[in-house]
Amino acid sequence: MANTNITGILEKMTGKDKDYRYMATSDLLSELNKESFKADQDLESKLTNIVLQQLEDASGDVSGLAVKCLAPLVKKVNEERVVEMTDKLCDKLLNGKDQHRDTASIALKAVIVEVTTASLSEKILVSLAPQLINGVTNGKSAEIKCECLDILSDVLHRFGNVITKDHAYMLTALLTQLSSTQASVRKKSVSCIASLAPCLSDDLLAKATLEVIKLLKIKRAKSDITRTNIQMIGALSRSVGYRFGPHLAEAVPLLINYCTSASENDEELREYSLQALESFMLRCPRDISPYCEGILNLALEYVSYDPNFTDSMEEDTDDEVQDEEEDDESADEYTDDEDASWKVRRASAKCLSAIIASRPQMLSKMYQEACPKLVDRFREREENVKMDIFNTFIELLRQTGNVTKGQGDIDESSPRWLLKQEVPKVVKSINRQLREKSIKTKVGAFSVLKELVVVLPDCLADQFGSLVPGIEKALNDKSSTSNLKIEALAFTRIVMASHSPSVFHPYIQALSGPILSAIGDRYYKVTAEALRVCGELVRVLRPNFEERSIDFRPYIIPIYKAILARLANQDQDQEVKECAISCMSLVIATFGDGLQRELPSCLPILVDRMGNEITRLTAVKAFAVIANSPLRIDLSCVLDHVVSELTAFLRKANRALRQATLGTLNSLVVTYGSQIGSSSYETILAELSTLISDGDLHMAALALELCCTIMVDRRSVKNVGLAVKQKVLPEALTLIRSALLQGQALQALQKFFAALVQSANISFETLLNSLISTAKPSQSGGLSKQALFSIAQCVAVLCLAAGDQKCASTIEMLKGILNDDSSTNSAKQHMALLCLGEIGRRKDLSSHIQIENIVIESFQSPFEEIKSAASYALGNIAVGNLSKYLPFILDQIDNQQKKQYLLLHSLKEVIARQSVDHTGESELQDSNIVKILALLFNHCESEEEGVRNVVAECLGKIALIEPNKLIPALKERTTSPAANTRATVAIAIKYSIIERTGKIDAILYSEISTFLMLIKDSDRHVRRAAVLALSTAAHNKPSLIKGLLPELLPLLYDQTVVKQELIRTVDLGPFKHVVDDGLELRKAAFECVDTLLDNCLDQVNPSSFIVPFLLSGLGDHYDVKMPCHLILSKLADKCPSAVLAVLDSLVEPLEKTIGHKPKSDAVKQEIDRNEDMIRSALRAIAAVNRISGSDYSMKLKNLMSKITATPSLAEKYNSVRSE
Repeated sequence: MANTNITGILEKMTGKDKDYRYMATSDLLSELNKESFKADQDLESKLTNIVLQQLEDASGDVSGLAVKCLAPLVKKVNEERVVEMTDKLCDKLLNGKDQHRDTASIALKAVIVEVTTASLSEKILVSLAPQLINGVTNGKSAEIKCECLDILSDVLHRFGNVITKDHAYMLTALLTQLSSTQASVRKKSVSCIASLAPCLSDDLLAKATLEVIKLLKIKRAKSDITRTNIQMIGALSRSVGYRFGPHLAEAVPLLINYCTSASENDEELREYSLQALESFMLRCPRDISPYCEGILNLALEYVSYDPNFTDSMEEDTDDEVQDEEEDDESADEYTDDEDASWKVRRASAKCLSAIIASRPQMLSKMYQEACPKLVDRFREREENVKMDIFNTFIELLRQTGNVTKGQGDIDESSPRWLLKQEVPKVVKSINRQLREKSIKTKVGAFSVLKELVVVLPDCLADQFGSLVPGIEKALNDKSSTSNLKIEALAFTRIVMASHSPSVFHPYIQALSGPILSAIGDRYYKVTAEALRVCGELVRVLRPNFEERSIDFRPYIIPIYKAILARLANQDQDQEVKECAISCMSLVIATFGDGLQRELPSCLPILVDRMGNEITRLTAVKAFAVIANSPLRIDLSCVLDHVVSELTAFLRKANRALRQATLGTLNSLVVTYGSQIGSSSYETILAELSTLISDGDLHMAALALELCCTIMVDRRSVKNVGLAVKQKVLPEALTLIRSALLQGQALQALQKFFAALVQSANISFETLLNSLISTAKPSQSGGLSKQALFSIAQCVAVLCLAAGDQKCASTIEMLKGILNDDSSTNSAKQHMALLCLGEIGRRKDLSSHIQIENIVIESFQSPFEEIKSAASYALGNIAVGNLSKYLPFILDQIDNQQKKQYLLLHSLKEVIARQSVDHTGESELQDSNIVKILALLFNHCESEEEGVRNVVAECLGKIALIEPNKLIPALKERTTSPAANTRATVAIAIKYSIIERTGKIDAILYSEISTFLMLIKDSDRHVRRAAVLALSTAAHNKPSLIKGLLPELLPLLYDQTVVKQELIRTVDLGPFKHVVDDGLELRKAAFECVDTLLDNCLDQVNPSSFIVPFLLSGLGDHYDVKMPCHLILSKLADKCPSAVLAVLDSLVEPLEKTIGHKPKSDAVKQEIDRNEDMIRSALRAIAAVNRISGSDYSMKLKNLMSKITATPSLAEKYNSVRSE
């Protein structure tokens, strides 16, 4: 039936009336778009013929519809028919009438876009490519050539890698067109070769490049041909990316030479040369290195290239009068429509930006050479170029922020210090731009200032006053656009947030008016930004409540009214609503004492916003701000309503809302506890109990903290105590058994038990029994080590909170458990030891006679966990009274050879606690520290690795307390003949490098190189210890090692290499086993590089590391591959250009890894490890695939095709991408 219908349509399409033909073609298009449409062979033939015929219809409307019919038609007919259509269209293009050529070209492009299968694309290419190439070389006119080049460019871009055998003849034909006399043909040829280039082999790419370079070397060539060839070089570089690297040696000097020797009027030639050089900088970062200096000098020279204009304003005076004149004259500045020098300046600015983006190591040089030039060029007369200058300067600032993150600016050669010196000049120059009439210029100027404050937060303290008129003008001027107002407000907000309030006090009067009027702006984004600025303004007006540095009273009511107008209005954007709520809460918290009359009308609006799902989270946080105000704002009119709303929010699924609610309730209880009824507390406690679980420890901690606040505040209310006992305590006792409990949640739990015993609602004995009974092993097995430590800590806190008498009786009870010899209660003894240790650490136990001997008796236990707990307990008891127990431990270490390891652990506990607690330092110094050191150094050479590690940790922690004694003593032992001693010393240094600053830093700074140079040691254990120390330093105190990295990095890289001398074969009789002793060292070295990439990126040269070291690691053992995949992901994100330069070589090991299959008899653990390794490799592949320009690598493209074609890999790849 459908076919009969189509036949009728086809007949009408050949009618004489053009309206009939139009309607019939429209009907055909509708039929073709139907999913159900199918055609037999005869109908296919008729359809294709008639549609092609309609393309030549005299009516443009009909031929236009016929073109639209081609897209669905290609999908509905067989491949041979599509090839036949493309042939006919190509013939029309080459040999048809002129008036039909455009339609044939558009039709051919429409068909090519719809081709998706590989088989059809190959057939079309085989048939089309020779005809198009023929059209390009022998076309009757330039128009035909251009159309053929256009279509060929499309075809090659989509299917260029399908028929590689034809690439050579295509390339030869296209290269000849670069010398065509018609500019349009040359331009299209450049684009066509660029589409072909990514698919070319390295040999053909070299041929193309050398051909173009050869043409460029002909000095007497026409300038337009030269320009085309330079464009071709740039297009090739952009098209093939890092693959162009080997040809830079010939291309760069040629381009620099052309740029400098071109005639004065040949601006385009200079522009194309600079564009090509910019492309080299971004796409061939490794190979361009030798030419960076020359390119930088060239870009700096041409960024101010303006031969037709002499600037008489070199020396500027900052006269207000002159500023006004300048403002008036800016409209009559020099303009010349034929002047194209701006193109050169723009290309230079972009080239500079590329150097800054790709060469972070050149930043200091950029500040010395490029920064003054860029600041000077802010006065550029061509607006578009000025924007590029601003963007280049912003790129310089961003890179400074990235590279120097977390560093000070003490060093006079550091980028931050150099930038600081330039700030006055930058501000002076920007001020001039803020007086310009152009809106775009002012927006750009504020963007620069904003980025400057982000990088150097306190840099405008002395300059802000000069910027105030510019801000006022931007906000008040009627010609100002919303964009300008937003930029000006955003800058004002960032500046107020990052500078001392006193900086702004002289300018409050000038700024408050424009900011408040911006709150009433019609555009919501301006309003929202103005409200944020207003929040900062409130903080500036009253930075503290004790002293009044400025009279803020005149500003309170205007600010309040401006915000209230927005707060009370329901009909506005969500962003404005949220900003108004936040800002009003700040106003109430800061100026509440001056707003008593206004509060009863304002607070109910905030409560109302809590009832709205969109604004409730912001409103909850707003009440926390008000409750935390030292002014104790009167909330009596809304308090009950607020508390009941908040209690209901604790049941909501929204985690952020629950978290904010707990914080707000805590603040409200602290400030207004006495005004909240006991029934409200009971409801709150009932809701809190559901949040106390190890499913969300942060939420559990907040819930417990709120519970403590309620108990402390309302301890006398019986109902509250009962609710805690019945609802909260059972949940707390369940939580304490969790193996996940730690940090904030554990501290909150300890406070909870202390508060519970102090509130006197539950007896101490009941609580103690509850806690100790939770430690009993259940039927499902014993508790984890972490859970036992948690219980012991809570027991200790409980005892101390209950008072000395209860504490003493508990200790006697615990001693009784230890004196009981029966081996059946080992779990009880274990718990008793941990509890004694925790109590002893917090309280002196010397009044309990012989307690140390009772504990040391447990060293004889047959159970390892009891021995370990006993050594922990002894060490912590010693912390409570060093003068009594430390000599006892030292004496035991000397006399008890068999117990040495456990006693050293006890000593470690003592030293570790002392090094953390500053108040205890003097106690340990008074004790016999010399004896401790002698004892530790005696054990440095121990054959047992466990003993050596404990000794190293002890030495490292003592170094924190007594660096003057320890560091020289450790340094002396770096030359010890015993390898074990040298390794112990290196590990000791690792333990002494902690995140917080201390007196050790200055000593370590000058001596650390001696220890880290053990990385050259002949013993692999010593080398690994030095690598671990370097890794710790890079993580905790990168400033210690930055100066040493140039020397250390090659030595570190050497540790990543597989060393054959460390591989040995062990004969196990029936089979031989290969042991790689260097594996742990290689793994540690790669992990160290990973840490260095996080904290010392500016010191690492990624290119020299990726090949050969990372490349070798990617093909190494499982344990080494994992950190290598992480490193590759980081490099792809932070140094993409270095990864691009060697991308092809990295694909092969990654491909092997994802294709690796475990042996058929592999155990589950091996299968799981292999799965983890494949996922890890896929993460690295995903990171590499995100790099802009990675699609130039055919090997990566093929790997991606393989991944998508393999269902199991595709599923894993999609899963890691969405992580």
